[in-house]
Order: sequence, then structure tokens, then C-alpha cells
Amino acid sequence: MAKAVFDTHGEILAAAARRFAVTGYRGTSLQDIAREVGCSKATVLYHFANKEALLAELMSPAIAVLRDLDDQLTGLTGAAAQQAAGVGFVDLAVRFRGEIALLRGQFSELLCQPAFAHIQQISERLRDALAGHSDRPVARITALVLLAGIPEACAEFVDIPDDELRVALLSLVRQALEPVDDTRLPQPPTTEDKES
Repeated sequence: MAKAVFDTHGEILAAAARRFAVTGYRGTSLQDIAREVGCSKATVLYHFANKEALLAELMSPAIAVLRDLDDQLTGLTGAAAQQAAGVGFVDLAVRFRGEIALLRGQFSELLCQPAFAHIQQISERLRDALAGHSDRPVARITALVLLAGIPEACAEFVDIPDDELRVALLSLVRQALEPVDDTRLPQPPTTEDKES
């Protein structure tokens, strides 16, 4: 019995991923997912409280990696922040390009949902890291364009193998990011500063 419940759970997730890819998150109902699995909507609701919970589970591995990246960026400034953010975000986007494709064109709507509210803050910190924590408009604009464009490229160029896509995206990141003069940035307080 437990095996059947587990199989159904996985089948529902797989069906949801397929439906979201075809008709989008908004255009997919729980009934559509149930029909594809060959079960009732009540069975879907037994496994998932609602469509948002289903999407949250589908996206949970990608979100966990995004949180790890956010943690890695803590305390980094200037060029170190840019480098870590650029490589980390490219790696995340390439690794989870299938999940990104599922949500193409719907990110802003999804970020408004409670299960994904924290993603907005992480995205803002990632954008700041890509900008090297600079307040210069060119750095901030470039960071925003990279954050929007990298996932779009991953979803669009499905015919390009992961390794080639990663190399191309990292090259783009290196070319796009303006080197940051670390001496002009506010520095984190040192131990001496805290003692005085």
C-alpha cells in the first residue's frame, strides 16, 4: 500500500511538470493533473494541499540550491561577490533549466505567492552581489539583465548541451560585469572598528 501511495505522489509530480510545461502554471488546473495521472482530483488533494504546494515541491531542489548560493554570498563584496554570484547563478540555472522552462514568463506572478515570497529577497541579494554591491547604475542594470537573461537563455536553448551552455553563459557574465573598485565600496566592519 505504501508503495502505491508513493508511486501516486511521484506520478502526480511528473504529470504536473508535464502540464505546466504545456499550458503553464496558470493554465493548469488540479483536475487537468488528475486526468493526466488517471486519478481523481481528491487523490491529488490527498497528496498536495493545493496547486501551489505541488509547485513548491517541484521547485524545492532548485530553491535549496538558491538558498545555499545566498548563504555563500554573505559577507562577500566587490569582485569576489560578482564572481561567486555569476558562477553560482549560471550553475544553478543550467542545472535546473527544466524547472525554469516550466515557469517561463510566470516568475513575477509566482513570487507573489506565500510559498515563494522569500525568493524575492534572495533575488535582490543576488542582484546586488552581481553588481558587486555597487550603487552605480551600469552595475545595477547589468546585474538585473543577467538575472533575467540567464534563465531565459537556459529555457530557450534546449538544443545546446549543458556543458556548452555553461561555458557560453560564464563567458557572457565575465564580459558583462564591470570590474568593481573594491576600495570605493563600504567595507564590512573589522574587529578593530567594533572595539573602538
